[in-house]
Amino acid sequence: MISKKDIEEALKNQLALDYNCNKEDFSRQENIITVSRKIPGRREYIKGEYFFTMVTMGSNAVIMADEKIHPFLKEYVKGKEGFWLFEQNHFFNIQQELGRYGKKLLPTHHMFLPNPEPLNWKPSFEIKWFEQKDIMKLYGNPTFPNALCKEFKPERPDVLAVAAIDGDRIVGLAGCSADSPKMWQIGIDVNPEYRKKGIGAALVGLLKDEIFKRDAIPFYGTSLSNLASWRIALKCGFYPAWVETETK
Repeated sequence: MISKKDIEEALKNQLALDYNCNKEDFSRQENIITVSRKIPGRREYIKGEYFFTMVTMGSNAVIMADEKIHPFLKEYVKGKEGFWLFEQNHFFNIQQELGRYGKKLLPTHHMFLPNPEPLNWKPSFEIKWFEQKDIMKLYGNPTFPNALCKEFKPERPDVLAVAAIDGDRIVGLAGCSADSPKMWQIGIDVNPEYRKKGIGAALVGLLKDEIFKRDAIPFYGTSLSNLASWRIALKCGFYPAWVETETK
């Protein structure tokens, strides 16, 4: 079975591709600034290169940005602990500089890695699995804005989903996209009238175990204030592992 250390090493390898740096940079105390570059194998959430994107695994910050703002960034992050750069006071100052180039910071993404121990959920409701070829018929349904992408995206395709069924209705859906060949991101949606029944956690737990069986690593992301989503992640054995943000 894959170990927690192996999972964290895989994350560092992935973030090194995403942020044009070395995996050792995430273990440093000083903040790291790199040139924005699209490297093969990165997670593709936008087309082209990022103007500014920043990540922390809890100690320093690694920032990949357009060289035009490197002088500001190098001066601004000097002597600051990287993880504090994600607080509102620093976001305000960074945003002022980004605004000069017509850019706006997006909200922070709070990301989770899994403990590898299987959960072996035995749900009390009917479930149905959807392989990648079966997911196509689920696109366009506004009930699942988080479990699936809006449409098929070849750069990070939805590859697997599991649904909770009541009669002939899907009342909850957990899906995962292959954001990179090794790391698959889980999303979850539960119909409002079926929430607080344990459906979300059970579906995420089932999907987490199945992703490991397919030799990939599941990960999970949510926003700072989505406490219901945080509770699902924690209940399913995920733990906070990194935070990132970028511009649009």
